[in-house]
Amino acid sequence: MTERAAWTVTTHDWSADVDRDHLAAIRARPDVYAAGGRRHLILEVLAYADEEAASIGRVGRAVVTGLPDGSVSVADDGRGTDTRVDEHGRVIRKHVMATKDVRFFDAVDAPTLPDGLPRRGMSTVAALSEVLVHENHRATGAWSQTYRHGVPDGELHPVSGRGGSGTTVTFRPDPGVGEPAELAGSDLVAFRWLVVELR
Repeated sequence: MTERAAWTVTTHDWSADVDRDHLAAIRARPDVYAAGGRRHLILEVLAYADEEAASIGRVGRAVVTGLPDGSVSVADDGRGTDTRVDEHGRVIRKHVMATKDVRFFDAVDAPTLPDGLPRRGMSTVAALSEVLVHENHRATGAWSQTYRHGVPDGELHPVSGRGGSGTTVTFRPDPGVGEPAELAGSDLVAFRWLVVELR
């Protein structure tokens, strides 16, 4: 257990649980952040899974599943979202859904996703979703949290392990997030560290 204020900012600022202004700014510009439709939001999640696989130096697997209510689930077998314990014994998961990715959200040279649009981070997916459930599994435990437009419903809570590590993100985009709605065939082979399967 260490003091949270001392944790190094890498992709996100550990000191902030929710950045409401950031989330509101995304929602105010669907013409920018939802320009690529539901496909772009799925690609944002796959880019995150690709990065997680690269961090452990092996090709990972991600399964993209369309659900009857219009939600999409993306499950990977990476290391699971970084989760730590603060000086009070509280489990803290990196707030990738509710705060900006400091590497490239505002960057003019942000990397592009397979649809040709810039990568902005997982907070764009959360902010533009009616509901999103983020579940992560690590060697030290497994946790889940539900968000509505990027704002958590409640505290992070432990869940049963599934055997192995990984992250599952299930989200239902806002009705205004439109076409294209599905991944293109080329998207399935666009990520260097990820084998993508559609269901």
